[in-house]
Amino acid sequence: MTDVKANTPRPDQIERLVADDLPSDSRQARQIARRQLIAEAVMAEGTMRIEDLVERFGISLMTAHRDLDELVARGLLRKTRGVVSAAPTSLIESSDAYRETRQGAEKTAIAAIAAQYIEPGQAVFLDDSTTVARMVPHLGAKVPLTVITNSLMMMNALKDIRDLTLLGLGGQFHQWCNAFMGHVTTQEIRSLRADTAFISLSAITDGTVFHQSPDTVETKRAMFASARTRILLADHTKFERRALHAMAPLGDFDMIIVDDGTPAALTRRMRSQGINVVVARPDGTTA
Repeated sequence: MTDVKANTPRPDQIERLVADDLPSDSRQARQIARRQLIAEAVMAEGTMRIEDLVERFGISLMTAHRDLDELVARGLLRKTRGVVSAAPTSLIESSDAYRETRQGAEKTAIAAIAAQYIEPGQAVFLDDSTTVARMVPHLGAKVPLTVITNSLMMMNALKDIRDLTLLGLGGQFHQWCNAFMGHVTTQEIRSLRADTAFISLSAITDGTVFHQSPDTVETKRAMFASARTRILLADHTKFERRALHAMAPLGDFDMIIVDDGTPAALTRRMRSQGINVVVARPDGTTA
């Protein structure tokens, strides 16, 4: 288990992605501030040419590459062939900071409905996804409760809730998702049993959920196998994406909670296949 008191920024706060405190040295302070602005610009656009960043910030190409290499090392961006990107691809997932800025209203609606399926006294797995993270504001009303998570952000958000028992899963830390994954993590999960696992992945294709990272798939699969009830949280954009590694068929989940932007034809098709689909509306009701 890991220490839940580590000091990390909340992923819904894009500011301070690069450093917690600016140093007194003015040159280094400007460098850190510039890298912060570069990260925000790329996250806002999704993908940008490095030449455009050079022009926008009035810096040399060499300086731009140095700044971007630092941001890439922190898991915030990736850089290929003159282009820098924060958006996900079928092979690489985006950072949690970028994902937190996307489909916010849909994720909030889905998370609010998901929290209704927690009862006081239960033990639940919460994965490291930004959709599941939006369940946090609702958990104080569900105590006594045991939460098991590999998300460092969630550990910090939950550690001070009274009557909530927090089990933080250790393992190898991955900065791009602010979470622990790998063999140690899955071994810890397999030694536990929970009432419900709340899981979200990046893509749904041909009736199966996928993710770009095999470590992420194994972690979520372990939670899935160690829970009595499995609930998938998926906003409508997940049905438009592709990723490399399969995790499980939709039909293996006990429930799928989607937002009301999900095409009605798609919802009807899933229900016709015996899949329990709940549609979350922005007003907190279900369709």
